[in-house]
Amino acid sequence: MATRIAQRRERLYVDGEWLETEDVLSVSDLAEGGAFAQVAAAGPAEARAALAAAHEIKPTLRETTVVERATWCESIAERLREREEELTEVIVREAGKPISSARGEVEQAAERFDRAAEEARTIVSNGEYREGSTAGHEGWQAIVKHEPIGAVLCITPYNYPLATTALQVAPAIAAGNSVLLKPASKTPISSAILADIIADIDGIPDGAFNFVPGEAGEIGDVLAGDDRINAIAMTGSSGAGKHVARESGMVNLHMELGGNAPAVVFDDADLTDVAGNCAKGSFKYAGQRCSAISRVLAHESVHDDLVDILEDQMDAWQAGNLFDENTAFGPLISEDQAEWVEELVDDAVDKGAEIVRGGKRRAPEGVPDELAEQFFEPTLLANVPHDARLVDEEQFGPIAAITTFEDEQEALELANGSDLALDAAVFTSDYKRAMRMAERIDAGAVRINGAPSHGLGDIPFGGNKDSGIGREGLDASIHAMMRKKSIVL
Repeated sequence: MATRIAQRRERLYVDGEWLETEDVLSVSDLAEGGAFAQVAAAGPAEARAALAAAHEIKPTLRETTVVERATWCESIAERLREREEELTEVIVREAGKPISSARGEVEQAAERFDRAAEEARTIVSNGEYREGSTAGHEGWQAIVKHEPIGAVLCITPYNYPLATTALQVAPAIAAGNSVLLKPASKTPISSAILADIIADIDGIPDGAFNFVPGEAGEIGDVLAGDDRINAIAMTGSSGAGKHVARESGMVNLHMELGGNAPAVVFDDADLTDVAGNCAKGSFKYAGQRCSAISRVLAHESVHDDLVDILEDQMDAWQAGNLFDENTAFGPLISEDQAEWVEELVDDAVDKGAEIVRGGKRRAPEGVPDELAEQFFEPTLLANVPHDARLVDEEQFGPIAAITTFEDEQEALELANGSDLALDAAVFTSDYKRAMRMAERIDAGAVRINGAPSHGLGDIPFGGNKDSGIGREGLDASIHAMMRKKSIVL
């Protein structure tokens, strides 16, 4: 166990000033229990001050060059790496993430700032040139320029508190926009460190970056519903995303929301490979990932064999000391989340699913009493009926739920039966079948013979249906945070 850092107190950052408030957000320590940090909580007044600052600086930022903005991003990346040890420990404690994953998240965030700088240079340097090609427009010439969209509101989740924040903030800065960062209330400290880094970068004008942590009920609608916001980048639940969309006006919505990824397993798949991928897809970070494999749709002829092989691999996926390099996962983010997972498992069992392993809230030895109820065992469910709620609803828990299908058409109907359509996976040795299923499954991304993964953002990702609007990724996000202007000669 690492030596616990002294309880820290973070502030708001608005228009180049650090601000204190009477209200605070208390951040739980998911490694040792208790509270390890507080952050000043923005209210409506602070939110409106940040909106005014972000709006007023737009003309100044529009005059900055891509060279300046790329340099800012590269400097942020460098300083993130310099503070890797501090950030890693903060992520372990505030998000309940194993140290190996937390360390990787810091590097991923830094790399995203570096890559955003590269992408912005490429977009601006390439530009566009067009000539008229229709009758009456002969001789027309046009230069198409990329301009900043304006002020970007970034609403970030608890599960990747630094990496996802970087995926929103880095493209926004690289594109020349002002930023208002509203982090998840449970995990604002890593974002506060990012704010401290950005505040210290030479050349970034006051108002260009504003850090406004606070309760969504207090400031969410104030921020999202303001006409001075030009784009909203959000990662979160489908319910929260729908609310933000209703509150927002004429803005560019850039949302990656809930997921319920199916893994479709055909009878010609390598079951050992399938089991390894499904275990990782279901249990990594206790399943608290939008791209987690939430349901395994197995051909009825391989269901039993797959259950046996997957059960054999579950010993590697156990909760433990978050500062142990070999720990697979820790507690869920809250007791409420553990209750939600328990509710879904109980529903499946009541409808006929078989608990092969796990199925209960149970903490490993040595866990403080106050955290014990937040642990849920890695759980394997077999013969899950199609009407179980977890077949359609987002889980965010360590559950591998295996159900069956008879043929390709039924597999497709099951895969597309949820209102969530973010990710999916198909396991088969038949290339034509793999491509046929990938094209017909309604999802933003389909992985062939592997668990869904978004990586750094080289490939655009996002969801259909209730799983989002638009696509994230380094170049995709920068394009979404810029607007095109055609200058016709």
